[in-house]
Amino acid sequence: MTAPRVTVAEDSVLLREGLCRLLTEAGFTVVDAVGDGEALLRAVGAQQPDVVVADVRMPPTHSDEGLRAALVIRSRWPSVSVLVLSQYVEERYATELLAGDTRGVGYLLKDRVADVETFVEALHRVSTGGTALDPEVVSQIFARSRRAAPLAELTPREREVIALMAEGRSNAGIAEALVVSEGAVEKHISGIFGKLALPSAPTDHRRVLAVLRYLEG
Repeated sequence: MTAPRVTVAEDSVLLREGLCRLLTEAGFTVVDAVGDGEALLRAVGAQQPDVVVADVRMPPTHSDEGLRAALVIRSRWPSVSVLVLSQYVEERYATELLAGDTRGVGYLLKDRVADVETFVEALHRVSTGGTALDPEVVSQIFARSRRAAPLAELTPREREVIALMAEGRSNAGIAEALVVSEGAVEKHISGIFGKLALPSAPTDHRRVLAVLRYLEG
C-alpha cells in the first residue's frame, strides 16, 4: 500500500519540523513543508499531494490565511484532502470548511497533535475521504445548536450519536465509544434521519447531510 503523500503548512518552524518528523515516523510521505498560504497553494499545485495539513492562521496577517488556502484547495483540487489545525475552537472556520462536500475534510485543535495516535488516525481517515472533527469543536457547536428544531427533538442518546458522527466516527467507532452494539447505533441513526426529515435517496449521503444539519443548527 502506497504511503499517503502529505504537504504541511505551518509558519512555526519548530512545529512544522515536528509535524514532518511525526508524519514520517507514522508512515506518511511528506512531499513539501511551507510557512504561508500562498506557498501552500503553489506546493499543492506542483505536488498534488493526497492530503494537506495546514494551520488556520498563517502569515502575513495571522488571521485565516490557512483556512482560505484550504478552501481554495477544496475548490481547485477536489481530490486533495485537507486537515486544518487551530489553536482555539473557532466555529466559523469549522462550519465554513464544512459548508461544501465534507469528504476528505478535518478540523482539529493543535493540542490534539500531542495525542499522536489520535492525530495519525484522524489524518488517515481524512486522507481516505473521511471526516475528522475535534470533539471540542463538536461540543461547542452542539451547545449553540441544541436549542434549534428539529435538533431539539433528538433524544440524549441520539445527540451523542450525531456528535460522534460529526467527529467522523464509523458505526463501529460509535458503538465502541458508547459501549453499545452496532445494531443499537444503526437504530439511533435511523431515528436521527427520521427526525431530521432525511429520507433515503440514491443521490444523497444522509450521514453527511445529518452532520451538516447538526452543524448548521
